[in-house]
Amino acid sequence: MRFHPALAALASLGLSLPAHAALKPGAIAPAFDTQAAIAGKAFPYSLGKALKKGPVVLYFFPAAFTPGCTLEARAFAEATPEFAKLGASVLGAAGDDIAKLSKFSVEECRNQFPVGVATKAMIKGYDVTMPLLAGRTNRTTYVIAPNGQIIFAFSNSDYRDHVTGAMGAVRNWKAGKK
Repeated sequence: MRFHPALAALASLGLSLPAHAALKPGAIAPAFDTQAAIAGKAFPYSLGKALKKGPVVLYFFPAAFTPGCTLEARAFAEATPEFAKLGASVLGAAGDDIAKLSKFSVEECRNQFPVGVATKAMIKGYDVTMPLLAGRTNRTTYVIAPNGQIIFAFSNSDYRDHVTGAMGAVRNWKAGKK
């Protein structure tokens, strides 16, 4: 399935497309296993295993190598060391195949964090279906605490506030642990 060029153009211009984070803070995040890639190498990713190490910043994006998604990936790549200092990991997810995401993990994620295949079950479970484009996700970021509880949910087609919102949620979680 191809990403619709007209929607990509609208998103790249900063025009908002309807989006909502269906899962609210306090909800339990759906468990999932998927294929992911980091530094161009594919591997099996398990949310359950990742949560044993700390909070997970899970961000859904519409399609690899589109303008807004590329800028968002670069922003998360720059922030990944700070997330790691706070004990959190990052996973980007899109409805692309693993070959495309492997390339994206190197070129745009700069080998900083994994990107995974957003399966149909993930898209449905996290309610991130992009209107008019089944199989594609809207731009939604969740922060999931180690107990599986969502502590942050934010949807907006403009990528710019996703990293700062997630970072604030992780910092608040960390401060609450002390």
